[in-house]
Amino acid sequence: MLHKRYLGLIAFLMLAVAAVAQVPQSMMSQAVLRNSSGALVANRQVSVRVSILQGSAEGTAVYVEKHSPTTNANGLYTISVGQGIVEQGAFSAINWASGPYFIKSEADPTGGEFYSLVTTQQLQSVPYALYAVQAGTAINAVTAH
Repeated sequence: MLHKRYLGLIAFLMLAVAAVAQVPQSMMSQAVLRNSSGALVANRQVSVRVSILQGSAEGTAVYVEKHSPTTNANGLYTISVGQGIVEQGAFSAINWASGPYFIKSEADPTGGEFYSLVTTQQLQSVPYALYAVQAGTAINAVTAH
């Protein structure tokens, strides 16, 4: 009957690997875009460049990509960072443990490449990350025994 124990362990490990493999290599980002006069840029295809900066809001760019989203009636655009046209680096190669990291968004309301700063914000924990810390603690507790 010892083989049934191993079968259960193998099934658990396969499920754990499958769960890890399903983590998307991207994150959602949204912003409201206004032109230089402060008017909403509504219902228009725009150009957006996103940089992941390491260390500070003026830090070194470890990843840069471009997008061409269309704003809605409220000037809002939504992009998936990690799924754009890569200019520098690889999203999957970012060492998130070496933070802090900041996300800098720049946009050109005309759809060209004359980017103006939209915002720079420090990346914070999300519920998935907070859960992962607990899961890692539980796994470490189990393997320590």
